Amino acid sequence: MPVEFDEELIEELRRVLSGLENPVKLYFFTDPDAECMYCEDIREILSLLSSVSPKIRVVEDVRGSKDAERLEVPMYPAIVVHGAEEYNIRFFGAPAGYEFGALVEDIVDASRGQPRGLSPRLAEALRKHVRRKTRIKVFVTPTCPYCPLAVRAAHRYAMVNKLIYGDMIEAMEFPELADEYGVYAVPKVVIEVEGEDKLEFEGALPDAPFVAEILKAHGVGSANGLVGEGGGEGS
Repeated sequence: MPVEFDEELIEELRRVLSGLENPVKLYFFTDPDAECMYCEDIREILSLLSSVSPKIRVVEDVRGSKDAERLEVPMYPAIVVHGAEEYNIRFFGAPAGYEFGALVEDIVDASRGQPRGLSPRLAEALRKHVRRKTRIKVFVTPTCPYCPLAVRAAHRYAMVNKLIYGDMIEAMEFPELADEYGVYAVPKVVIEVEGEDKLEFEGALPDAPFVAEILKAHGVGSANGLVGEGGGEGS
């Protein structure tokens, strides 16, 4: 089991999730034709979350369904987090280890309809300059303590601009994809913009340089000047 469900954890979850403002829907997509080593673990995680808050609802669906196609889910297993609005907040693989905390924080933000800790200047830069579909792929492992920082950043950016897809990808569950992208250390971040070459870096950057990289991937000149130094609060 990737997350140890002791009473202390359950009580802390109840406390954190007791103040959810809007209902949250957690889509869980699987491929019925493929072996899934961690799907039962994911079901346990999602069942726990829905059991501690009546505002959390889990919807299980499969590859090829109407919602899987509408939400452009490219691989499985996948979790998509919707709250006050529909967001491209996505987990590919189990949100285990340190990533469990990222999922909980995403739920709180999605329920509020506003990402915490992102400066208005950076949010406005993302809304203004990101005008094409942009996938931010964050490769992680469950034991990486810095990975949730990069995942949360990608997910918060996805909240402020619906053209941004924030994807956590568990590298050990998708080894061929990790090999394709040359993942040798985590977090590994790959930014893919339609019609542009991909941009990539390793590590969990603070918000201002992270957003500058996104704008650079869009060919925005003087990206550092647009976001400013120290323009973010971090993740």
